[in-house]
Amino acid sequence: MALKPGERKQQILETLAKMLESPKREKITTASLAARLEVSEAALYRHFPSKARMFDGLIEFIEQTLFGLINKITTEETEGLRQARRIVTILLLFAEKNHGMTRVLIGDALVNEDESLQTRINQLFDRIESTLKQSLRIAETQTGRKLDPESQANLLLCFVIGRWHQFAKSGYKRKPMEFVQQQLTLLYGLEE
Repeated sequence: MALKPGERKQQILETLAKMLESPKREKITTASLAARLEVSEAALYRHFPSKARMFDGLIEFIEQTLFGLINKITTEETEGLRQARRIVTILLLFAEKNHGMTRVLIGDALVNEDESLQTRINQLFDRIESTLKQSLRIAETQTGRKLDPESQANLLLCFVIGRWHQFAKSGYKRKPMEFVQQQLTLLYGLEE
């Protein structure tokens, strides 16, 4: 059965993400990806000029998904502390539901790949931190408390990245949401 235009490209990205879910952390080559898809390497290169472009496609999916959710939160929720708490929660839930994408986010899957991919992940982190900072500034205005949004946003981002690392390095056994409600309360009183 012939695939519609764009379906093969999507199939390649989904298969790559699935392969990244393996806790064995074997290096994924275009040959192993092609074998999994039962196509030639040349067929992969018809859709992506390089393996870096495949990873770029995964990062694009991550960005669209996360910032779609984050934008929804910042639009719907007017309370700054709740925004920050919900943003952290969706970041952790995303990882819990997307094991392979977690390896991309922590850079584990990008080792020995094009440097621009890690740069793009770093930019994604900067955007997330900036959004958290804005939510905490709103909270500071709303509560009248001095919250130090810059350092707190950085702390929350480091917390998320640490949870992602723990999840991936445990072979996906230590869930990112484990103890998160209690821990967020400890991190600067982000009460619900």
